[in-house]
Amino acid sequence: MTTKLLLPSLSVACVLLSQLRGVLNLRTMTTTSPSVPPPPPGTVSAAYVTCPNEEVARKLARGLVEGKLAACVNIIPQIKSIYEWQGKIEEDSEVLMMIKTRTTKVPQVTQYVKKHHPYDVCEVISHPIQDGNPDYLSWVTTVVPE
Repeated sequence: MTTKLLLPSLSVACVLLSQLRGVLNLRTMTTTSPSVPPPPPGTVSAAYVTCPNEEVARKLARGLVEGKLAACVNIIPQIKSIYEWQGKIEEDSEVLMMIKTRTTKVPQVTQYVKKHHPYDVCEVISHPIQDGNPDYLSWVTTVVPE
């Protein structure tokens, strides 16, 4: 019985790891020189936005990157969201955007998403990054101007 319960969990974990491996593949990106000091902790943030489909997510992502509001946006497919809306429990398939930007730009990212997102109340949540690859964090601050 235990084996049957573990196999689907391991299978799901493997699929998620495989998707994240593809999302986080940074081989084609250029980075700053290792001699560049990393930005102070909290200078870079990760923001998360759910979208109804990949087309909406791609349009938002492209606008954020082209507008220099984000250095990189990962689009993570096939998430399931369960939530209460207008007194009813809803369950929808969505995609998740993971947006890397300067912490000072999060209000502008939120404003952009709210203006272009099809949901009445769209999710935009963020947290400052305290630690990570110094080269990557420096790259984010280089791409997204102050």
